[in-house]
Amino acid sequence: MNNLALKFRPKKLDEILGQKELVAVFKSFISKQKLPHSIFFGPAGCGKTTFARAVANDFGLDFFEFDGGNFKLEELRKILANYENSLYKPLIFIDEIHRLSKTQQEMLLVPMENARCIIIGASTENPYFVLSSGIRSRSMLFEFKALSEEDLQILLFRVQEELKFSIDEEARQYLLHSSGGDARSLLNLIEFALSIDSQILSLKTLKTLRANALNDGVSSKDTHYRLASSFIKSLRGSDVDASLYYLARLIEGGESADFIARRMLIFASEDIGNAEPNALNLATSTLMAVKNIGYPEARIILAQCAVFLASSLKSNSSYKAINEAIFYVRNNQALPILPYLDNNNEASKNYLYPHDFGGWVHQRYLAKDLKFYQSKHIGYEKKLDENLAFLTKKISK
Repeated sequence: MNNLALKFRPKKLDEILGQKELVAVFKSFISKQKLPHSIFFGPAGCGKTTFARAVANDFGLDFFEFDGGNFKLEELRKILANYENSLYKPLIFIDEIHRLSKTQQEMLLVPMENARCIIIGASTENPYFVLSSGIRSRSMLFEFKALSEEDLQILLFRVQEELKFSIDEEARQYLLHSSGGDARSLLNLIEFALSIDSQILSLKTLKTLRANALNDGVSSKDTHYRLASSFIKSLRGSDVDASLYYLARLIEGGESADFIARRMLIFASEDIGNAEPNALNLATSTLMAVKNIGYPEARIILAQCAVFLASSLKSNSSYKAINEAIFYVRNNQALPILPYLDNNNEASKNYLYPHDFGGWVHQRYLAKDLKFYQSKHIGYEKKLDENLAFLTKKISK
């Protein structure tokens, strides 16, 4: 039996399962003969590589595939050299593009900028966290969703029609659900189940080969985005046990430890802030630790951090303040810099150096009175309020 994942891989965009909006978008690109550098991100098995191949085929581009973990820049240069005097551009596909080093990412910027090729990268990670701003600014970002069970049913029907095997309803439901929106895993399970019995796909055989559902946390009914949202909301609500439950779901669903740690790092600053500054320190240490220590031990580090965050006093004062400041800047004319704050202005000699006045001196820093920060007066944030009051009161006397 041929490899089913290869045998049933779509060749054209019209054959792609799911991703209907993205299919329509890329058909439009192709009709206008204008294809952008792109980053495809989403869960494993949702068709990112297949989609890129179909785009190349429908557009009529030569397709070259690289793996981010073994990427060699010299090989890319050789390919580009072959097209140096050609009117055609190759499509360079880089799977797991998040594995490229910072230097490798920077080296892609020149061919992207000069339009010597079309680069499409694929990643299971969020590109906003794992790719440089240079790569992102030169690319269109497209999120791929896990395939629904309806999508997988269409694929199952295609395979069953060609290979002529039988499957009862219970086995069918298990096959679809346990594949967790991953077409490749569904095809692999079918392939090896049929190697045991080429006539019948039984529930017993399927469960023997796959005892547990794959990536339940990122299935079509319960995506990792929903689980991550529930996890963060439980931390914000100071419910330790709910936080641990959703953390366990994320871990058992196959979510990467560093993804979870990054979510907690953002939470520590956004929702706890200076009410408990150690929350940010612990979350930062957690992210550094899990990058070097994988599962199963990483679960302990994640749990320690989650318990601390859920149990900490909460304040979103800093989060709200920067949002207010950014909103003001975007919607108002820029304030002039006061002359004595500008080192390039002769009036800078009139700047009052606070250390010469015991740590604080009355002095304007804005040309207009503005107020963005509103303290919650809790935890260490209250101590910071007392510091400010002490400084201003001490000097005012």
